[in-house]
Amino acid sequence: MVIPTLPTPTGSHPVGAASVYLEDVSRSDPWVPEVPTRELMISIWYPAARTSGPRARYMTRTESAHVLAGGQVSVAPDALSTVRTHAFPDAPLAPGLRELPLVVLSPGFTRSRATLTSIGEDLASHGYVAVAIDHTYETAATTFPDGRVAAFALGHGFARTAEFWRKVKTGRARDVSFVLDRLFGSNPPWEGAAVLAPDRIGMAGHSAGGAATIAAMTADQRIRAGSNVDGSTDSLIPDNGLDRPFLFLGRDGQYSPGDGPAADTWARDWPLLTGWRRWLVVAGAKHPSFTDLGLLADQLGLPLGASTSGLRTMAITRTYLRAFFDEHVRDVRGTPFDRLHADHPEVRSCLPRDRPPRNTSEPGAS
Repeated sequence: MVIPTLPTPTGSHPVGAASVYLEDVSRSDPWVPEVPTRELMISIWYPAARTSGPRARYMTRTESAHVLAGGQVSVAPDALSTVRTHAFPDAPLAPGLRELPLVVLSPGFTRSRATLTSIGEDLASHGYVAVAIDHTYETAATTFPDGRVAAFALGHGFARTAEFWRKVKTGRARDVSFVLDRLFGSNPPWEGAAVLAPDRIGMAGHSAGGAATIAAMTADQRIRAGSNVDGSTDSLIPDNGLDRPFLFLGRDGQYSPGDGPAADTWARDWPLLTGWRRWLVVAGAKHPSFTDLGLLADQLGLPLGASTSGLRTMAITRTYLRAFFDEHVRDVRGTPFDRLHADHPEVRSCLPRDRPPRNTSEPGAS
């Protein structure tokens, strides 16, 4: 039996992982109104002192079964619960650290926060704290500490209209701000929160999570820099623009200028990004390739049709996101972002066409 394994983090720090429950009592759940509060689960990856011991669980067997359900895949329902990670659960924070940068991660629609583990572990190994959010009822399944499982609730009865997708992205922005409020508040839910730097916050997301990064940045000035990875966007940037650094990273054939409705949303937003900005596409990638699902599918014999392997696309994603946040959240100098292209021939830098996009409506896929 194949036991899938995540790629080894590339930094010098061992990685710790914590799973934390949060409850926003100020609002009911936006999708299931009879739930009186908004409940969230987050994963936190951080530089740790421990270098040996059991590894953190990737996801539960129930969550694995929900993720794989209906996918017509020839693997056991619990296959994703066996994935080997590289983080040590609840390990002590590495001593002597302070003013650590924080990167918030938001997964794709229906996807678990676990699917961004490779990115979170790698950032932590380089001295970041990474926090991935399960946006409850939007993901296949979220398991709470008391054993309850909140399954995906947005199937039949929720038409995939422009208004629906806007609610997804603006709702995620509220989740992000709430998580930041708790981590930087007077009674933080994670004991390592005291080492976080409140002025060094970034955000990245995949698919709907990438588009939600724009929503979060327009709503919350604490987020210094953001990246949208392979997600079509809504027209959420105000007319006066977004002046903080922003990175578009997507697949060639879908997000190159002129590729169609999804790329057109980036072209619409491009003139409104008035700070540092880059638009990059990766040849041979598919939508899941930018997450753990691409490399896990390769290991489980479930090819996605990508000509660039999931492992290689993940290496690209890790490298470019870390370099972006190094420069714009950490203020690291001496490793120019654009020089990465020499070692990554799959990556191409784009500029949008001069004419306005032909379709600025929600393309219906996030």
